Amino acid sequence: MSLETPVAEADLLQVGPHQLKNRLIVGTGKYATYAQMQQSLELAETHCVTVAIRRERLVNEQGENILDFLDPKRYLLLPNTAGCFNAEDAVRHARLGREILSQLENPGANWVKLEVLGDKKTLLPDPVATLRATEQLVAEGFHVLCYTTDDPVTAKRLKEAGATSVMPAGSPIGSGQGILNPNNLLICLEYLKENDPDYPVIVDAGVGTASDVAIAMELGADGVLLNTGIAKAKDPLKMALAMQAAMQAGRLAYLAGRIPKKLYATASSPEEGVIGT
Repeated sequence: MSLETPVAEADLLQVGPHQLKNRLIVGTGKYATYAQMQQSLELAETHCVTVAIRRERLVNEQGENILDFLDPKRYLLLPNTAGCFNAEDAVRHARLGREILSQLENPGANWVKLEVLGDKKTLLPDPVATLRATEQLVAEGFHVLCYTTDDPVTAKRLKEAGATSVMPAGSPIGSGQGILNPNNLLICLEYLKENDPDYPVIVDAGVGTASDVAIAMELGADGVLLNTGIAKAKDPLKMALAMQAAMQAGRLAYLAGRIPKKLYATASSPEEGVIGT
């Protein structure tokens, strides 16, 4: 790993059959224009882009098709089931996403970001319906990246159900509150990576600014998935750059290994050989 390439090729992220060139996954919703979205994705240097099959209109009010702004040869597209509130609806939209991406000949056709929400106010996942949808989609051959809460027990059960990646939320979707419970996230990482250190754990939801990305990566997350933090920033293009820099900084800090926290100070300079008074 060199200073010119903060995240080297050897540090690519494997998620099921897909190898991600960048650990920052970015969504396509909520941007002012498709052109702004396109620029933001480029500046974030993301390789994997997630598209909501249910919520995303392929053609906007100006008659522009979102797919004209997403090069399927450049980006690995990740269809997601955002906006689904029961397992049956989520499974149906996952199948629709597979059909669309198969027609585009994009390799992302064989996976899905699964969201099965519990209610419209919190947008927190329904754990029972999420588990049921995961089992069904895995049985149908999908590689399921599963959005869940930061509850370690639920995370462990989703992995046991066959989820390719479990993605605990840092905080509620679009809230911008960042990583509210780092302790729970650490326990999720411990449970999910026990006897399987390469199992990909991606923090999904709640990121508000660059420091949230850095914190998630410093804790040991394998990647971060975000959308609103860039799309609704005052300057999305600058924020896209900031998020990418934070991902690299957080990943490097995790790999470097932070010093332990101590109650009292420790002198930076050696005490031996000091000049006498």
